Amino acid sequence: MRKYKPEEIRNIALVGHSGSGKTTLAEIMLFAAKATDRLGRVDDGTSVMDHDPEEIKRKVSVSTAIAPCEWKNRKINIVDTPGFFDFIGEVKSALRIVESAVVVVDASGGVQVGTEKVWSFAEESGLARIIVVNKLERENTNFAKVLADLQNRFGVKVIPVQLPIGSEDKFNAVVDLISLKAYTTEGGKTTETAIPEDLKAQVDEYRAMLVEAAAEGDDDLLAKFFDDQPLTQEEVTKGLSSGIKQGRVFPVLCASAHKGVGISALLDFMADFLPSSVDGKEITGVDKNGAAITRKPSENEAFSALVFKTMADPFVGKLTLLRAYSGTLKSDSSTYNINKDRVERIGQLFVVKGKSQEPVTEIAAGDMGAVAKLQETSTGDTLTDKDNAIRLEGIVFPAPKLSMAVEPKAKGDEEKIGTGLARLTEEDPTFTVSKDPDTHETLVSGLGDQHLEVITSRLSKKFGVEVTLKTPRVPYKETIRGNVRVEGKHKKQSGGRGQYGHCWIEMEPTEAEFEFVDKIFGGSVPRQYIPAIEKGIREQMDDGVLAGYPVTGVKVTLVDGSYHTVDSSEMAFKIAGSLAFKKGFAEASPTLLEPIVTVAVTVPDEFMGDIIGDLNKKRGRIMGMEPIGHGMQMVKAQAPKAEMFQYAIDLRSMTQGRADYTLEFDHYEEVPANIKEKVIAESAKAKEE
Repeated sequence: MRKYKPEEIRNIALVGHSGSGKTTLAEIMLFAAKATDRLGRVDDGTSVMDHDPEEIKRKVSVSTAIAPCEWKNRKINIVDTPGFFDFIGEVKSALRIVESAVVVVDASGGVQVGTEKVWSFAEESGLARIIVVNKLERENTNFAKVLADLQNRFGVKVIPVQLPIGSEDKFNAVVDLISLKAYTTEGGKTTETAIPEDLKAQVDEYRAMLVEAAAEGDDDLLAKFFDDQPLTQEEVTKGLSSGIKQGRVFPVLCASAHKGVGISALLDFMADFLPSSVDGKEITGVDKNGAAITRKPSENEAFSALVFKTMADPFVGKLTLLRAYSGTLKSDSSTYNINKDRVERIGQLFVVKGKSQEPVTEIAAGDMGAVAKLQETSTGDTLTDKDNAIRLEGIVFPAPKLSMAVEPKAKGDEEKIGTGLARLTEEDPTFTVSKDPDTHETLVSGLGDQHLEVITSRLSKKFGVEVTLKTPRVPYKETIRGNVRVEGKHKKQSGGRGQYGHCWIEMEPTEAEFEFVDKIFGGSVPRQYIPAIEKGIREQMDDGVLAGYPVTGVKVTLVDGSYHTVDSSEMAFKIAGSLAFKKGFAEASPTLLEPIVTVAVTVPDEFMGDIIGDLNKKRGRIMGMEPIGHGMQMVKAQAPKAEMFQYAIDLRSMTQGRADYTLEFDHYEEVPANIKEKVIAESAKAKEE
């Protein structure tokens, strides 16, 4: 593949609802452009883009894949993204490093939840957008109906630039409303044909819409249009191209990736109309001191690139994928990671095509590539010229929603689990690992149950560790509601020197986590033994009396005691303190506390009733509701953490994936009596086992 200038490169992301046919579309484009010599198929596991073992097994995309192709003296970098919500982080990273989003819509399903989500992401990023209505060969498809649905959801800027000829299994051609020509695909070959007579009235109607949209893309053309002067073909092309780049028009194209219909026309459109990196915004960032700076997307500028993905390749090791924004990075050189303040040694550079890598000597502005074995660099970092450093805006990934406790199936695998999970977090910023300080469980957190299933499967395949996922333990705490005065005595004589420790303590509730007050007078307990009493109490607090949970909110006052000149020791008083605390806790109206979280749910109006009803079932308290525009409401509530572990799954089910939420710990409060008894019983049973 020859070297391309920045203005000759098109970076596009295929996005859309799961099952819309993005990967199949990518495969047929690569094949049509002769970037591959055989047509890969998802169902056969031969796809260039879906090369991960999990993707082959599940027959769906779970990670972003890139592959370049050449068409009409342009290089098109195709970035294929997953459609499942659990892998939305991959979509976010892809949209960060392209100029255009190709929104793929299933002709039989129309606009779906995933379509709306990726549209809003692309809008936030200010990307040019085109829409491809795919799978028009299927039964019960109606292009006009899908177009109306698109215009209803996304506005009158959605304009068809093609019309299908034939429907369902007879769909084999498209009318290009720009050139006013028809193209038929038979046996993998596309030829120009005449526009059918029965479509000419419809073609004229949509052509008029297209011309008006093109005129709106340029002020001079708009003035000419309002003066009822016809626009030339060149003017229509110019206005449409300008309108796409400015986000004033969103063209709709027709395709059947399965039959290969409309693919050449789609590639033509991408090459002719979609923006290059030169057409995009100026590169903005900050220097080492945090001052804002800009840079042109040119090879003549100092080098800058954003790392958008990290992969573990079985042959080359850690593979860092990057998008160059300015300057040129060469093989066998060095670059500066401004995020980590480290110079990275650059070995061989690659152009990535699915799972394969082709060596190249350089990666220039506007292009994408990869480098192996970088030591410090991770996803979201900026690589730049040290003397002219710029830190680009990173990638905003969604926070994990679902946490599960992870346990090895085989004893002794704990260390291997830790190593494997750490490596997997490098590859996936939406996956995190943490240790719960209260329950001491290792928690893995991701965007959903499928996300965590994929993670554990990769852990098994890549690191040979089988694990079990289970609902995390609730970090309950124990406390008291009453005041008591109790005695703790440890006396033991078994020949030789004995053991003797004796203390009296008073216990009462307090706002603090723990208070220890020394009120010994007259030396009834020698000074050197008082810290031992406190230590015994603190150790007993780690393993509560009711159900073995940590104790909080207790004030202990040491008021009296006695000692033996020979038999007393620190150990004896430590045991005495522990015994006193255990006895007093049982007598001071002990109770169980549970963590309460604040949940903020962003939900469409039509699902408000379901959300509020579900939160009430989860023992939640609604704290408030407020409209936030676009038919959405924000519901704020407080609920026990014990009820919210599966909320990511529940919310998606209730709202078809249209709602989102955040959770944060707020406070502890007393557990209802019926639940308290159940928790205590379960704890006792677990100890017996």
